[in-house]
Amino acid sequence: MDNEQKSLSNEQKFAQIYELSDKLKALRDEKTSLENREKEVEAEIKETDEAMVALMIDTETPSFTRSGFTFSLTTTTRASAVADCKTELFETLKKEGYGDLVYETVNANSLSAFVREQIENNEDELPDWLEGLVNVYDQKRIGVRKSAKKNS
Repeated sequence: MDNEQKSLSNEQKFAQIYELSDKLKALRDEKTSLENREKEVEAEIKETDEAMVALMIDTETPSFTRSGFTFSLTTTTRASAVADCKTELFETLKKEGYGDLVYETVNANSLSAFVREQIENNEDELPDWLEGLVNVYDQKRIGVRKSAKKNS
């Protein structure tokens, strides 16, 4: 804490807290709004792309130039695992010599919850068998949620 903050009264400090809380809430609201707008734009892009593809195929137009940009009809082959066959696909890829395509992952939130549970069950200590395998740290953040009653 710098000298300026040390010399502030509690009233001034709370005024700063309130000012920062308003700013944090506004920034989070803006982020949510931008994320929602991004989803809307992505949907519009997909819809527009699909309409252009249909028209370009219908008019047999593989490409054209407009306003200094070239628009080209492209085809990309995509693949995904059949939902119930993921394990079988992974095993088959490994058996056929393509194991380098298979990646095991652990969801970060699930790992954090698991590690918290292990620490709680081990007298608030990380179990020895996890030492050196996971980084554990406490992240301090400000939680913001709508109040049940109105406060100023």
